[in-house]
Amino acid sequence: MDPNLRNLKDFLTLYNKITELCFGRCVDNFNGRVLSNTENICVNHCVNKFARFNQAMMKVYVEVQTQLNQKRLKELEEQQKLLDQKSLQLPISTTEKSAPLRTDQKITDNLPA
Repeated sequence: MDPNLRNLKDFLTLYNKITELCFGRCVDNFNGRVLSNTENICVNHCVNKFARFNQAMMKVYVEVQTQLNQKRLKELEEQQKLLDQKSLQLPISTTEKSAPLRTDQKITDNLPA
């Protein structure tokens, strides 16, 4: 899904939830089309309270998500470092292994007579 479309959908969902919540809590008189002064104050307080709560929650979410991202990045860097170290350590095959030459041994000593 397009990120902009997803953001719009999330915003509209949140807007609808706030509207339903505050309407249910504050509007109790259906005799007129205009909100009473008491209902208007209640709706304003409700929306402001929800907005402050949502802002505080988003702040905590961003902090926690940042910490998680830093931890994951550190883990990935450590894994990469281990992989780099392993790739530098080339194994010696069994055919390449030989007995070390003694310094006092002549090359001709090993030749058949």
